[in-house]
Amino acid sequence: MSRFTERELREADLRVRVMTAPPERLRAALRQAEGYRNFLTTLTGLLTVVFVLKGQENLGALTTGPRWWVIGLLTGAFLLLLLASWLMVAAVHERPGRTVVTDAEALLAYEEERARSVVRTTGAARWLGLVGVLAVSAASLVTWVFPGGG
Repeated sequence: MSRFTERELREADLRVRVMTAPPERLRAALRQAEGYRNFLTTLTGLLTVVFVLKGQENLGALTTGPRWWVIGLLTGAFLLLLLASWLMVAAVHERPGRTVVTDAEALLAYEEERARSVVRTTGAARWLGLVGVLAVSAASLVTWVFPGGG
């Protein structure tokens, strides 16, 4: 015996069908991608502020090895975060000028593929963003551990 009524089960079944339909999956994937894009933008700005305020003011005070590590880590982090941001924009917004699908079957196929594409792109951008954040953190850590002679 179920703890739910027959009506509740029918309504839940209807909700599941709506949620798993290609248009709804695409909408959900796009909402998730927009959220990650906003988070990535905020995090990148926050990390920039933290590094500028808490990092060394003059990297020239660092010895040669640590200075190049910091420069390499920050350059890599910038490129990774830039690529992650670009991927998130590409996930949320399609290419301009894309032709509109008018056939029902083609539309459903497009919505399924687009949802998969958004999920894949969002996943890749999340990993790039994480590695970028870790690179900024490592650069900041290098400036604290090897403060230089100044």
